[in-house]
Amino acid sequence: MKAKVGDKVYIPNEKKPYTVKARDERYIICTKCFALKHTVMYFIVDLVEKWRGPDNMIFCMGYETDEECQERLRELQKGEIKLSIRRGIPLDIDIE
Repeated sequence: MKAKVGDKVYIPNEKKPYTVKARDERYIICTKCFALKHTVMYFIVDLVEKWRGPDNMIFCMGYETDEECQERLRELQKGEIKLSIRRGIPLDIDIE
């Protein structure tokens, strides 16, 4: 399956899907609403490293809007942020 912006992605053991908000040939950023905290939950997929997780920044902010997700994607591409090694997991979903 080729996930494109707007597609739904299901994670094992989670009922509600995430939505693909930004992607390039290597990274896919997915989010879903987290109403209890009035924010979003997110993860980033690295298709090259076969890894899924949040970014490596302390507060992991800036995934609420499509524009913010596009900005995070640019930061990933430039190497300004990376996927968290500590809080990430091997890719457990079929994206590509």
